[in-house]
Amino acid sequence: MANTTSAKKATRKIARRTIINKSRRTQMRGAVRTVEEAIKSGDRDAALKAMARAEPELMQAAQCNIIHRNNASRKVSRLAHQIAKLEIAKLAK
Repeated sequence: MANTTSAKKATRKIARRTIINKSRRTQMRGAVRTVEEAIKSGDRDAALKAMARAEPELMQAAQCNIIHRNNASRKVSRLAHQIAKLEIAKLAK
């Protein structure tokens, strides 16, 4: 339990930030999930549209220290690679 006034204030501040960060994290995960679902279904156009929404979400989450910036970059890179593989598979048919 916080004893000092500043520690009590910090506890209140942390509680407020936690709510905001949870919301941002949920929004980011949802955006990534839509990209993954589009990739899984094989729909490249839908995956590109979803990726256009997911990439800024990931980078904003990294800026707000919700996830590490390397983690965000890695996710974007891997999703982009999977979308590129859809195009290669389409051309091979």
